[in-house]
Amino acid sequence: QAQLVESGGGLVQAGGSLRLSCAASGITFNVNVIGWYRQALGQQRELVALISNGRSTKYADSVKGRFTISRDNAKNTVYLQMNDLKSEDTAVYYCYADKFFISADNWYNFHEYDYWGQGTQVTVSS
Repeated sequence: QAQLVESGGGLVQAGGSLRLSCAASGITFNVNVIGWYRQALGQQRELVALISNGRSTKYADSVKGRFTISRDNAKNTVYLQMNDLKSEDTAVYYCYADKFFISADNWYNFHEYDYWGQGTQVTVSS
């Protein structure tokens, strides 16, 4: 049974930092990308950051230079270090994993597995 469990969310003031963690278990070896999406109240879910098995990374333009995604394969855990947080970063953050085809800057999601975590709330106060 595949499982993604997020932790590390909370309330932080604007300009502050948080680190999210996602512990993965039971994920098939065909899954080669894991990362983070977020959904603000009344908004659509959007990509935040992804990292491949080869440690290639992809970021949303809105978080480039502020957020860093990393992974510890020995712990089956992916992290999202979020610095200089802004009120517009307030959202539920979801861990996600699936099989992608990656070519240069193009990341094609096969949507073959669509593994999602339960989400963790991040609230940034201004």
